[in-house]
Amino acid sequence: MIGLTSLWTDRRMNVEPEINPRRAVFVLGKIDEILSWEKTKEQEKDVRFVELGEYLCEVRAKQYWKLEKLTSFDNFLEKRFPESRRKAYYLMAIHENLTRVGKPQLREVGWSKAVELVKVARKDGEEFDCATWLHRAKELPKEGFKTEVERYLTGKETEPWEIIYFKLYKSQLPVLEKALETAALMLGTDKSRGYCLEMMCADFLAGSATQENQSEVLVLSLERLYQTLPQVGREQLLGRLREGPWKDCVKSDRVLP
Repeated sequence: MIGLTSLWTDRRMNVEPEINPRRAVFVLGKIDEILSWEKTKEQEKDVRFVELGEYLCEVRAKQYWKLEKLTSFDNFLEKRFPESRRKAYYLMAIHENLTRVGKPQLREVGWSKAVELVKVARKDGEEFDCATWLHRAKELPKEGFKTEVERYLTGKETEPWEIIYFKLYKSQLPVLEKALETAALMLGTDKSRGYCLEMMCADFLAGSATQENQSEVLVLSLERLYQTLPQVGREQLLGRLREGPWKDCVKSDRVLP
């Protein structure tokens, strides 16, 4: 009994599956075909992602990657997705978690919205209201739907966001990391790195705000900072403003929200 139960890992038998070479060659060929098609036809990225996720799941489950003399499924993904394996895992999650959603409906909403649907499906489990969330995905723009999902998962109001990429040399990283760490200590360790970067930029603008539009950006950043402060911190800030060189600019009876 002990020897038998030791074969189970995460409710799956830890036994290598028997590979069907003919099927394996077909599936691997389909994956390469779709990836090659994506490079030339932008439209296909939101049409064939359903097939791609299904085929990737089969490669992982049946271990077809062994036909290419690779040592793991991760090596297979590194070979097919050299820039980032994240999208591959997203597509696989869509196939595994949205089984109640038809393929034509998934193609209609696109893979980026389908990824958001996965988050809701994982949270709700059997109670996932497929029809309602599909309707929202079709009606709302991508960023609006992402915000709606975030609000549902966290119960908090959120604002639209985006990920920004830019290159840094390795020699620059220590300076940036130290600056973010210092900002976090000053603003509170619970603040996101994005928020800390915003405050660092606001501080820079404070020293170089010579144009009206720069001053406006600085004021907006300071307003956001004030809103995140606890009541004690707000009172201390107002007290310093009234007593410092800005006392003529701050009314003593003014109450900020």
